[in-house]
Amino acid sequence: MATYLTQEGYNKKMEELSALEAQRPAIKQAIAEARDKGDLSENAEYDAAKEAQGMLEMKISKLKELIAGARIIDDSKLNTEEVQILNKVTIRNDKGMTMCYTIVTESEANLREFKIASNTPIAQALLGHKVGDHVKVNAPVGVIDFEIIKIEV
Repeated sequence: MATYLTQEGYNKKMEELSALEAQRPAIKQAIAEARDKGDLSENAEYDAAKEAQGMLEMKISKLKELIAGARIIDDSKLNTEEVQILNKVTIRNDKGMTMCYTIVTESEANLREFKIASNTPIAQALLGHKVGDHVKVNAPVGVIDFEIIKIEV
């Protein structure tokens, strides 16, 4: 299954992979030191180091799989006619409060940076709509009405 990423998101995943792979020598060293301490059947340090190695290799494997199946979104083909992934959308709720979110892929979502995943209820309601459209979002507090104020790349 393809994972869609921006170029920035792809670069971050590659950096994360490099950082994880850089941890391999330290874990191998910890295993070697624990092995040198003797009887492996009762060696908690050895068991812990082997478990850490297994977890690291699992993370590396999953990240490599994600990167191998990644499709980079070409942001030069984006437009602002209607809301689509990678658009920055300014919306206003029925109480007059204005918010601005960038719709991104699930793996790049970060609420602190106002980046919401395309599979969230708000993003799903916004996708495909135009400036001036009113959309209804089913939220835990009930249905919320938003008006699309601006769409930017």
